[in-house]
Amino acid sequence: MTIDDPARPETPEAPPSDPAPPTPHKPTTWSALRPLLLRVHFYAGVLVAPFLLVAALSGLLYALSFQAEKVVYAHELEVPVGDTTLPLSRQVDLAREANPDGTVTAVWPGAEPGATTRVLMADPDAPEGTSLAVFVDPYTGDVRGQLPSYGSSGALPLRTWIDGLHRDLHLGEFGRNYSELAASWLWVIALGGLLLWLGRRRKSRRALFVPEGGPASRRRTLSWHGSVGLWAAAGLVLLSATGLTWSRYAGENIGTVQDGLGGATPVLTATVGGASTGHEGHEGHGGGHTGTAEPAAQGPDMGLDRVVGAARAAGVDSPRILVVLPADGKGYVVKETDTQFPLELDSVALDPADGTVLDRLAFADYPLLAKLTRIGIDAHTGVFLGLFNQLLLAALALALVLLILWGYRMWWLRRPGRPAARGAWRKVPVTLLLPLAAATALVARFVPLLGISLLLFLAVDLALALAAKVRTRAEERNRTA
Repeated sequence: MTIDDPARPETPEAPPSDPAPPTPHKPTTWSALRPLLLRVHFYAGVLVAPFLLVAALSGLLYALSFQAEKVVYAHELEVPVGDTTLPLSRQVDLAREANPDGTVTAVWPGAEPGATTRVLMADPDAPEGTSLAVFVDPYTGDVRGQLPSYGSSGALPLRTWIDGLHRDLHLGEFGRNYSELAASWLWVIALGGLLLWLGRRRKSRRALFVPEGGPASRRRTLSWHGSVGLWAAAGLVLLSATGLTWSRYAGENIGTVQDGLGGATPVLTATVGGASTGHEGHEGHGGGHTGTAEPAAQGPDMGLDRVVGAARAAGVDSPRILVVLPADGKGYVVKETDTQFPLELDSVALDPADGTVLDRLAFADYPLLAKLTRIGIDAHTGVFLGLFNQLLLAALALALVLLILWGYRMWWLRRPGRPAARGAWRKVPVTLLLPLAAATALVARFVPLLGISLLLFLAVDLALALAAKVRTRAEERNRTA
């Protein structure tokens, strides 16, 4: 029987009862934290994004510079493959004849057929921090050219200039603040954006990973911003972490912590008749041998060719090696330089008189933190996985550029709205706010440019709030006047 059945006797309708008051919903941790996270993400995105944009564009150029270098300097780097190669010592003699004013400090034999030998020299005409590389044809002995060479990867002028642009905008120590500021905030922005994107309500899981189509709108821009950010987040965080390892202030703090945890990079002892232990500094874009002039070793010398043979017999058998000539009281140092996976980075020190092994250092014996630091830096600079590594870096840099542009577009489309009301931190429970503040202070202690800029954001927010309050009071006075 239905309620409108005519056979049903009518009964007086009961008066409606007062509705029960709604049960208050206890705010979740995410609902309390989201406005604060959104506001930090907004301010960091707007104010730090210009630095990130410069870092991303220069990083994109750097990732492409490896292949460009092979084209621009093909004459110096490549020669026709011959039948036999000249002794290494003869190639060095020919390089000395081509540049008698230089002091030979190291030799970088060609790693594969058709590659020239680089004889590295300390030269007064070479730019500061670089050595002069004399390129010798290993088959004919012809000198193919002379170029400044920088760092353990042997960056030539094109890549060195782009590297300087990425690192410090060619402004020296002061310019390094720009890249450190960008690296300090990149992981915060990436992780904050990831949490905001994952915390959004959506109709399907596909919308989490795949951008929406349709006409241009703020919603579509947000979809692209969030989806691409999701795919790029892990890579951007790794770029931030590895970039900070050789930054000016945070890098020093990270190095201190790493050394305190027993993760210092061991150093090879090359002193003839002595032994010591130590650790290397944290290597940056240009870390490695740069050809600093040192006094030549005195006494008998077995010669380069026999030294290389002795080093290979001692286990340094990679085709990619660097031979550092002995200075006064030092022996030869032969290092593997193959940074592509699997890494071959063993090294050995040899007595120049008879090839006796003075010290041996295997990459397998590095502490775990030292290994991770080296791998991270090599991945950041595009040499860990070769061409694939460089293409991946280029893709991450391009993704960061697009994320920044989409972020600014969303800001423009939303104007004059705000992403979250001021005072969002007051909504965060004290039990969460206090640990969050403590963690922020700890991170700011080790990443100082992050802490300083965060205080600047708070000052800007406070100034805007005061300006809005003054403007509101002025409008109220005008209405009552």
